[in-house]
Amino acid sequence: MNIKTRYHEEIEVSKEDIIYFGSGIPGFPEDKEFINLPLGMDSSFSILQSINNEELGFVIAEPFSFFKEYEFDLDESVITQLKIKDKTDIIIYSIVTLGDSLATSTVNLQAPIIINKRESLGKQAILNTDKYHTKHVLATKKQMGQEG
Repeated sequence: MNIKTRYHEEIEVSKEDIIYFGSGIPGFPEDKEFINLPLGMDSSFSILQSINNEELGFVIAEPFSFFKEYEFDLDESVITQLKIKDKTDIIIYSIVTLGDSLATSTVNLQAPIIINKRESLGKQAILNTDKYHTKHVLATKKQMGQEG
């Protein structure tokens, strides 16, 4: 099937690539079907694109690439809802808010996107902790090769 996208124009997608978000994503409960579109072969970023709303596409990144110490436990309700049988079945992403540069871009570590790739199910889980928040700076001066 062909879909129109925010960042990739019109593309063809396979039904097998669609990720179903049973409750939608917070703030967008009507949008339940998404596809993950890489931004490039070597990019750490991709787009979580709504199948039915071409204007709804989230820039996402695998948070462990930027935050090596990032860790959390999933609530049992999330494990059940996403039918997670083994931790190797899941991929974790964080939504990125783009700034003018990498130094001003932030990532939401308090509400990771959890995807069970085996079942094609996804959910944005809200972590009940004050350890993480919604706007962690994506790149520190040290990460950017500057003195810090």
